[in-house]
Amino acid sequence: MELTSDLSQQIKTKLPVAAIIVASLGYFVDIYDLLLFSIVRVPSLKSLGLNPQEVTSSGIFLLNVQMTGLMLGGLFWGILGDKKGRLTVLFGSIALYSIANIANGFVHSVESYAAWRFIAGFGLAGELGAGITLVAELMPKEKRGYATSMVAGVGISGAIVAFYTANIFDWRTSFFVGGGLGLILLLLRISVSESMMFRITKRENVVRGNFFHLFKHTKTFFKYLRCIVIGLPIWLIAGILITLSPEFGKALGVQGTVNAGVAVACCYGASMISDVISALLSQYLKSRLKVVYIYLFIGILAISTFFILRNLSLPAFYGLCLFLGFTAGYWAMFITIAAEQFGTNIRATVTTTATNFVRGALVPISLLLQYLRGVFNGSIITAGIIVSVLVMAVAFWALSQMEETFSKDLDYTEE
Repeated sequence: MELTSDLSQQIKTKLPVAAIIVASLGYFVDIYDLLLFSIVRVPSLKSLGLNPQEVTSSGIFLLNVQMTGLMLGGLFWGILGDKKGRLTVLFGSIALYSIANIANGFVHSVESYAAWRFIAGFGLAGELGAGITLVAELMPKEKRGYATSMVAGVGISGAIVAFYTANIFDWRTSFFVGGGLGLILLLLRISVSESMMFRITKRENVVRGNFFHLFKHTKTFFKYLRCIVIGLPIWLIAGILITLSPEFGKALGVQGTVNAGVAVACCYGASMISDVISALLSQYLKSRLKVVYIYLFIGILAISTFFILRNLSLPAFYGLCLFLGFTAGYWAMFITIAAEQFGTNIRATVTTTATNFVRGALVPISLLLQYLRGVFNGSIITAGIIVSVLVMAVAFWALSQMEETFSKDLDYTEE
């Protein structure tokens, strides 16, 4: 169903500078919080009195709780974004995860830590999907890739700031900083306008935000599933290989103690640059899918190198983290593809849930890693190799079945 042509033309000619800025900064705080836990996982749990073995097991538990919150929050915020509007979700999610961030700084037990990580994850689930959907609907179709890449590029730099903040302050203060940044960002809400595509769709007699529509037909379901699966390698790298880099580093014989914060900073610093490169490459090739294929092939090389090399020096291992981070730099491309696959009446639902189901996939991936580790006598290396092969294989399958969406008109609704 096409939207009104004159209003559609307005969408194509007006550049949403304010929306890009707010979405970028919102994602910045989002990533800051999401990765801050990976950075302060060890020191924060040690300060709560846990021994080294408990630090690993409780850390994985807290990560799974956070990701469960992301998955449930993705459903809530995605549906709300199509029913009530992109801005409602954008600022509502920022407010919730900012409060949860501050509360994280006051925890004194694993139980309270888990409760607030769940709430933080629930809040974090909405911002990125709503921001990307809003920007994609406001941008001219030929330039969407630039805008969404800017959002992701600026956002990912939040991991770098989280690393330096955690080095300057203790872990509790670092959470306070993240919460404060989010609350300050809410002051910018007055300068952002709602998507005109959404406003037009809202006036029409069309069902919006029906999550179950995605399961109504086999074709629709698999299209949605493919949107999720192509993003799994990104969080395999960031959520497993990098987050658990101290454990992998020890098993690989790295000469020295791997600092998870440094590994995260290296990974996301490279991803920030790579996200911009992926957008430029997409514009040059006039294709989304070709770019993702390139990144997946490079990803195979990076992951293989990660598991093959032994007894690296710390600088060399951190260099490998840079390489891994670079191969995960198609996050903006993945989100843009998801936003472009479906109509305006369900676009926020798809973009928000797909984004968070990818993040939330860390739960089954980490559980599988733990299970395989037990099967192979505690070998995290063997378990990591098997999990990596499975994730990369399904990502290639999904990508091979996807529709090219470069320069696709978004002014339509799903019947």
